Amino acid sequence: MISDSTTLAGKLAVPDLRYDAVLAAKLIDMLGDLAVNLVVAALILIAAWVASRWLSQIVVRALGRLKSNRNDATLPGFLGAVVRWTILIIGLIAVLQRLGVQTTSIIAVLGAASLAVGLALQGALSNVAAGVLLLILRPYRVGDQVEIGPFQGVVKRLDLFITEIATFDNRRVTAPNSKILSDFIVTRTAYRRRRIDAAFNVRYDTDLDKAFTVLIKTAAGVEDVLADPAPTAEITAFKDNVIEITLHAWVKTSDYGAAKPEVILAAKRALDRAGVVLPNTFQAGTIAPAAAD
Repeated sequence: MISDSTTLAGKLAVPDLRYDAVLAAKLIDMLGDLAVNLVVAALILIAAWVASRWLSQIVVRALGRLKSNRNDATLPGFLGAVVRWTILIIGLIAVLQRLGVQTTSIIAVLGAASLAVGLALQGALSNVAAGVLLLILRPYRVGDQVEIGPFQGVVKRLDLFITEIATFDNRRVTAPNSKILSDFIVTRTAYRRRRIDAAFNVRYDTDLDKAFTVLIKTAAGVEDVLADPAPTAEITAFKDNVIEITLHAWVKTSDYGAAKPEVILAAKRALDRAGVVLPNTFQAGTIAPAAAD
């Protein structure tokens, strides 16, 4: 009787070493598999990141060699961004699968919660849709001078989500595509020619024919002013004490920035030499785009 109780106590006191060894082996295997999966997932993510940048650059360079895109970086840059994001999304899905996450389950959950996801991503999705429309409609291209809202500058980049503009005082403006598409867009460089309008105030007793002749002759003598269409001058307003006359001169769009102050200054000096009195300082008028050639 004593021997039986002693044996039972010994069985209870001695742990099952075989069970502990099996459990430890399984735990080690699980940790090993997790470590391997984490390393592989990290490698996949790095490979997707590198591949997205590399293939994006290939797409941009390939499209840039096409004759139709040689002077327009809008389409290459946009499609390059599409390729980059597509590869990154594929890489992320591969990483989730490697970590044992069932992507089909994720898609099912997203489908069930599509309304919530749609509301959460409304801004981002609207920017993507607006970016596609901007690419199709082409109200501007990379390199164009534009006026969008309160900003004026040169378009540097059109991406899936944003348009980047460098202002003339060297500030970077990042504008959401949806905001741009819903606003007025003025493209200064849409046509090959632009018109310079310079308004001057003269007294009522001024010889207008003489003033018109001086202005037209002076504008025609400026190097960048085009001969066709020829410069013109006209009365644009009768004010309380003065008559407003406006000089119109056409130049190439690429020459507009340098030609405008030159034309205005030359016209002012010519009127002074001709004895035409300017009671008030001249005012630069509005800018009208040329008709499409």
